[in-house]
Amino acid sequence: MAATPSASSLVLLECLIAGTSHREGLKSYEPNLQLGQALTLAREADSTYDDWAVRVYTADSNAMWLGYLPEGRNETVARLLDAGFKLGGRLTHKAWEDEWLYLEMEVLLMGEQQ
Repeated sequence: MAATPSASSLVLLECLIAGTSHREGLKSYEPNLQLGQALTLAREADSTYDDWAVRVYTADSNAMWLGYLPEGRNETVARLLDAGFKLGGRLTHKAWEDEWLYLEMEVLLMGEQQ
């Protein structure tokens, strides 16, 4: 189960979610995306394209793979995930630009739950 961001969560990174145009089914799933909703992160250590690849998913029971943290901005997050730190995310912006779904998020170091 994904952790819910709390008031003590620390924002580590604000960024675009890369690769949304390559995610199958995302166009029809988009109405389900809500600003502020929790996101989960998962390392893709075996990626052939990016040594620091981090996937971004929705945090619901039918998790939707949204894309990746942007290459060049993901190394610290990947290292923290590899070291076992509890990280999550929150959707902060969504907009359609022609056929491209533009999504922004915050990467969070999860604080203690109340």
